Amino acid sequence: MSLLYWEFIVGKITTFLTEVKEELKKVTWPSKDDTIGTTAVVIVLVIVISVFLGVVDAGLSRLFNLLIG
Repeated sequence: MSLLYWEFIVGKITTFLTEVKEELKKVTWPSKDDTIGTTAVVIVLVIVISVFLGVVDAGLSRLFNLLIG
């Protein structure tokens, strides 16, 4: 019984991986230029948001230090 179950599981996994391979053939992958451009935008936004959050954190820290003590 265990061997039949194992063959069933292996069959399901094989079917799944075959279907995944076929679906990935249908994907329209971005070009190298699109990928580089999008990555640059993400990096710039991460830097800008990090600086913004750092400034807000520093400002709130000073404000609370003035209020507390």
